[in-house]
Amino acid sequence: MKRLLSIFAIFILSFSHAQLNNIADGESITLRIHYGFLTAGNATLATKKVNYKGEPHLYVKGTGYTSGAVKAFFKVEDLYESYINIQTELPSFYVRNVKEGSYRQHFETTFNHNNNTLVLTDKKTPANGSKTIKSVKGVQDMLSCFYYLRSKTSNELKTGTVINMNVWIDDEMFPFQLKVVGTENMKTKFGTINCLKIIPSVKSGRVFKEKEGVTMWVTNDANHVPVMLKAELAVGSLKASLDSYKNVKYPLKFN
Repeated sequence: MKRLLSIFAIFILSFSHAQLNNIADGESITLRIHYGFLTAGNATLATKKVNYKGEPHLYVKGTGYTSGAVKAFFKVEDLYESYINIQTELPSFYVRNVKEGSYRQHFETTFNHNNNTLVLTDKKTPANGSKTIKSVKGVQDMLSCFYYLRSKTSNELKTGTVINMNVWIDDEMFPFQLKVVGTENMKTKFGTINCLKIIPSVKSGRVFKEKEGVTMWVTNDANHVPVMLKAELAVGSLKASLDSYKNVKYPLKFN
């Protein structure tokens, strides 16, 4: 399960000029991660509107934990933080501090979008110091890409739409492509709700069985709340289901 919560964070994942107006101050969304009926852990995203360096930002805190029997043999305690500029929808500062089994990593990234560079600081190994890295225009981090997607309007997420983005993960840049393949009614603990079905293109290999091994469903409304994520892994199928939500800006219409 190494870094599985990190993988899901990528795909709880886009570009518009909505200026994050569909995200409420104090919104919280929790997903239950499970193999069938066995709960493996949970992941929570919480937002707060703040000022960062004198400009309005959306502060997002993401946490992920294993639980129950899974925690006994593989303990995960992940923390992600992102300060997203509300006007540009681009990240200004990003933290990834993860403990996954014996794996440890703690990076802080400051984005300089004016000159397409970023400053990476290794907090786990302070002796490594900070380094400036050449970036690309419009780069997102693992949290900001989710809200970048959610800020899309319905017209921008029609069936057949393809979205390309570059996502900064750890100390590398990764290109991702997401395709809206249709709509589907999804059953949840709250009832049934109409969703957009989105498939990200991912690099196959050690983790995923095939290039398109992940499917994501988000509400087909102005919220675009993640309802279900499914990953076909080399070791089986893993799911993340909407478990709780609060302070979502627009009412979710369950049947």
